[in-house]
Amino acid sequence: ISTNGPTVSRSHPPSLALLRKLLSLPHQRKRKIAGGRAAMARGPCDLRILLLAAAAAFIYIQVRLFATQSHYADRLAEAERSENQCTSQLKSLIDQVSMQQEKIVALEERSVQGLLSKNVDPVAAVVIMACNRPDYLQRTVESILKYQTSVASKFPLFISQDGTNGAVKKKALDYKQITYMQHVDLEPVRTERPGELTAYYKIANHYKWALDQLFVKHNFARVIILEDDMEIAPDFFDYFEAAAKLLDNDKTIMAVSSWNDNGQKQFVNDPKALYRSDFFPGLGWMLTKSTWIELSPKWPKAYPSCCLDNFLFLNIGSSMGQFFKQYLEPIKLNDVHIDWNSEDLSYLGEDKFLTKFGKEVASATPLHGSDAVMKAHNIGTDVRIQYNDQEDFERIARQFGIFEEWKDGIPRTAYKGVVVFRYNGSRRRIFLVGPESLGQLGL
Repeated sequence: ISTNGPTVSRSHPPSLALLRKLLSLPHQRKRKIAGGRAAMARGPCDLRILLLAAAAAFIYIQVRLFATQSHYADRLAEAERSENQCTSQLKSLIDQVSMQQEKIVALEERSVQGLLSKNVDPVAAVVIMACNRPDYLQRTVESILKYQTSVASKFPLFISQDGTNGAVKKKALDYKQITYMQHVDLEPVRTERPGELTAYYKIANHYKWALDQLFVKHNFARVIILEDDMEIAPDFFDYFEAAAKLLDNDKTIMAVSSWNDNGQKQFVNDPKALYRSDFFPGLGWMLTKSTWIELSPKWPKAYPSCCLDNFLFLNIGSSMGQFFKQYLEPIKLNDVHIDWNSEDLSYLGEDKFLTKFGKEVASATPLHGSDAVMKAHNIGTDVRIQYNDQEDFERIARQFGIFEEWKDGIPRTAYKGVVVFRYNGSRRRIFLVGPESLGQLGL
């Protein structure tokens, strides 16, 4: 091709291969350029896919979280509804108990006012402590009514129930001549030491409440406490009427009891025999208002710790029947009616009794040695055997069959460390004498 015009040289024709190469060059550039653009387009597309996947995962997680939160919200709402229902039921129960208490208090007030309107000064209120044993309560009440009816104005009867046992309440309300009281404590019991029985805490709390009711609210001068598993002797009320004078006049006496821990038939003989004791048995006992006012602020939370003619008939209770077969079942119930008001009980005053009892111990034949118990079988007079410590006392007591138990360093029934009982139901007495007893008796 010359610059002068398009001419074709025939002498040098272009090769076919070169022509094809020249013709194809623009297409190759287009393909390379298009290929570059395609590579650039694939990058943003992949990023959008990843973003969509992440968004889908996020939405899925949020949906699951919302579903879980909704589930727990429903459960929480159900729990709140249940709690509210329980609270409502508890409040309703408390309201019902309060209403019942108000009715009981009203009945109690009318009953007590009826007693006081007779212008009779009672010797003592008699309260039967009950909880959940209707059959035994009935047996105790019938035993009491057998002898109380003739002296009802002197010894008004009360039943104090701890708790809400329906059968006990119904049984108690069946007796129109008895005033019913109910102690309801919904607070949980917190023991001071692990493993302790909560029953003893409930008993102590019930006792305090009942005594406060009778002494403080109703202003009785004296109260006799019985449990719902006891029978009384024919001379029960005469005995306490006579003992009330002694209790009022001798401030060294904390309580008067009609129970003897060593009152088994083989260890008793004289139904008129009365003793002072440093040990408090806690069955069938009477105390004064002035003593209770002193004791009430110090009353223990559990095990609150003076004894003749009651009979314990039940071996089921908070003590789990401990010692029942050996010590309690053989107790001799006094069957002789004694006119205690005609008896001179002045010898039970502290000074007189110390002198009298000391002479009786001093006159007993002393026995020594490991075979002292064997020797006692062959002597026809009162004897005294000295023990050196608690272990020695328990050894000797075991041979005779009397109570071995001590509390706070004192054997059951002991006075100045001396435990006295009859030998095989005879009039002979056995005095077990502590290492300091003779000195304390002034011997």
